[in-house]
Amino acid sequence: METAPPQSSSLSRHATDTADSHSALDSPSALEHFSGTIFKSLRRIDQRKCAHAYLSGLLATPGKKTLRRIAAGISRDPSVVQSLRQFVSLSPWGFDDVMEEITRWVAHRRPRTVWSIGRVVLPKRGDKSVGVHRRFDLHSSRTLNCQLGLGSFLHVDAAQVPVDWCLYLPRAWTQDSARRRDARIPDSEQYLPMWAHALRLVDRLSARLGSPSSVVLADMSHDPDVGYLVRGLAMRRRDVVVAVPPQLAVLPGGEASPAPVSARSLVHAQQAEGDVTAQADGQQRSAVPHCALVHLPGSFPGHSPGPPYRLFTDGGSAGAPGRLWLTSLVHDSPGAVAAMTALTGGTTAVVDALREDFGLLDFAGRSFPGWYHHMALISAAYTFRSLHGAVAPQHRGPALRLP
Repeated sequence: METAPPQSSSLSRHATDTADSHSALDSPSALEHFSGTIFKSLRRIDQRKCAHAYLSGLLATPGKKTLRRIAAGISRDPSVVQSLRQFVSLSPWGFDDVMEEITRWVAHRRPRTVWSIGRVVLPKRGDKSVGVHRRFDLHSSRTLNCQLGLGSFLHVDAAQVPVDWCLYLPRAWTQDSARRRDARIPDSEQYLPMWAHALRLVDRLSARLGSPSSVVLADMSHDPDVGYLVRGLAMRRRDVVVAVPPQLAVLPGGEASPAPVSARSLVHAQQAEGDVTAQADGQQRSAVPHCALVHLPGSFPGHSPGPPYRLFTDGGSAGAPGRLWLTSLVHDSPGAVAAMTALTGGTTAVVDALREDFGLLDFAGRSFPGWYHHMALISAAYTFRSLHGAVAPQHRGPALRLP
């Protein structure tokens, strides 16, 4: 286990003054209760004080949430910035423990039985930030130097909150012993494709929550190997609504010996009948999503094609195809399932808010533990800002099964 010097006593002295300088906080007592709950796994008092101070700074510091700006809002003592740097990057405390407490906090608000998986792209300069690599980003249509992560999100009423994160490590990082040592990447962390990271998030959330009926919702339209994710979720008996790439190979339903075709070509060939309605922006969109029943090709010739799925589009404008979606909810109405896909816009909005208002991009992220610590802290800040006014109901949901 790594060791680090205790945080500066100056931060401990000034942490109690945080509420006085943070008029933006609605209720310091509520924040203290939340912080004490979420960070109760931190063993040392100075760690818990640093966590509370950093959390307060994320919520109250305007503009960029750099360590220096957060420290300046906490204390005039110049040593505080070093204390916070040690706390985030060097201090030995558990990301998993903090995220479990955030999950508990959210679970007491009776979240919906939908688990969203969201993608986060963190542009970086240079090659020192852990996991940084060159990647073509479909959403921005640019090649970026970036870190890439996935997060899992729970839904409470209209809010979504992040409850777990995974950092994608390319083989250039996992197979380079010097890079691993410098970034303090644990020996247990090896290369995983994005679909495997998504399954990992689902497994970890399953271990925390007793929700066998939850639907996994994800936009994996950038991942050509999304079929592995869908099959993995089927093995876990999890229903899925997932955006897929146009080239995904599928087997048309209702044919004796179908040959695999691309998802896009099948939807074009088997458009469901539906009215076309005019929208407020003057464009034409299909009122009923184009859909077809399909199977995923088996791993070996002659094997069962597996369970049925519905392949559908989310409409799009006239002349411009929408995203392609695959769902195991074949017995639900197409309209109800299509409405669920709109929740991915909320997930994207949360990531945007983390970027703009909670310092997602304002941490160098050079070490593996530091990246996870930073993600835990901004997740806690976002959760408090989104849910601290929500009162836990008298009748709580299923008991958590924590590992």
